Amino acid sequence: MKRILTCLAAMSLALSATGARAESNDPLGDIIAQVVAKAEPILATFGLKATLYHGGRGMNDRDSLGCKVVAMRTAAVDGIAVPRHSILFIKETVGLPMPDGRLHDGYWYASDIGGAIHKGRIDLFTGQGAGSMRPLMALNLATLTVAKVGEFAGCPKA
Repeated sequence: MKRILTCLAAMSLALSATGARAESNDPLGDIIAQVVAKAEPILATFGLKATLYHGGRGMNDRDSLGCKVVAMRTAAVDGIAVPRHSILFIKETVGLPMPDGRLHDGYWYASDIGGAIHKGRIDLFTGQGAGSMRPLMALNLATLTVAKVGEFAGCPKA
């Protein structure tokens, strides 16, 4: 049941990020909105200040789990407030362009930690080179709405 409520809450966050709202002539949407309103307090939601980072000279292409970092999916966290192996939903990233041309669905994987990442912060890996940061520049140093929506084992899927 908790997994269903988490999915409904994540769907609600995604809909609110795109500006979609349930209309009064949409009974299913109204029911989902009511369920989500009750489920939101159950989710672990954080307001985290984001810092963008990219791959370049001398950067290791592996995260602290030993997994390959993935553009627009790898997030570095403090490991305490937001533990590694967390699947995160960041509503402000929904709809942003991905390196392969698709639009971002808002899901990130907390697979890295760093000494400069303290409580209340999150680093988002944008890809290779400084140019990879352009689509997300408005999010740099902004406080983002981050919800933990699950956990993963091993390395996250690309």
